Amino acid sequence: MAKHTSWGIGGYADLFYSPKSREGLVSFLSTIDANVPITWIGKGTNILVRDAGIRGVVISTKSFLKGIEKISEYLYRVEAGVTSLELALFCQKNGIGPAAFFSGIPGSIGGALTMNAGSFGMETWDLVKEVEVINSKGNISFIEKESFGIAYRTVTLPFRLWFLSCSMFLSSDEKTTKDNLIELRNQRIKTQPLSEDTCGSVFKNPPGNFAGALIEESGLKGFKIGSASISEQHANFIVNEGGATARDIEDLIQHARQVVKKNYDIDLQPEVRIIGEA
Repeated sequence: MAKHTSWGIGGYADLFYSPKSREGLVSFLSTIDANVPITWIGKGTNILVRDAGIRGVVISTKSFLKGIEKISEYLYRVEAGVTSLELALFCQKNGIGPAAFFSGIPGSIGGALTMNAGSFGMETWDLVKEVEVINSKGNISFIEKESFGIAYRTVTLPFRLWFLSCSMFLSSDEKTTKDNLIELRNQRIKTQPLSEDTCGSVFKNPPGNFAGALIEESGLKGFKIGSASISEQHANFIVNEGGATARDIEDLIQHARQVVKKNYDIDLQPEVRIIGEA
């Protein structure tokens, strides 16, 4: 799984499937035994795959579900494999928005929907009207936003499902401009280790505070376990310096949590999803 994650880390999956069409995906799911676990991934950001890999089937939408289409004057259908940056650039080209904040989110729209990803004060589900989903049997349905529990970096699902697309409110009244994207890009370059192997933000920000600030104030910038280190540029990022294991990163996550808890009595909650077997 290492070549399918932004950290470049992870053991093997029992079976890895990358669908080329909806029909192929539906057909494939119909062949999977109900007892076989299924894991879905997009671009592999915001996940840590443990060193012993993933049992069952991994389905990747990285090269699939890449469409964006206009449904009505203010509504657009965005498929789950579209990257957040691709959506921001589409909106800038077509003079619609607000979508500049998507340029600050690594990964795909499917992943952004799964965790309510956000940046620069906005969140994915702020724009969502309904989603198209598929279940483990290959049945596809459309579900209104109100059926989900939406909170900061959290989405509660009504049943076991995966996202195929969503309809988003995007309007020419709130255009995404080239200047918006350049400004946000420059801000990220200054504050985040964009050229290094990370998963994006590791921890959720606790209420009224910032995870990166708490970790930095605890003196942990640059702290290493194995070949994994807390970024010198932004303490809420963990960098694979080359050859790090999932164990290195998981131990570093736990160490940061323990130190912040000791210093500030705050329990940092991981934003990254840890999957697989150690």
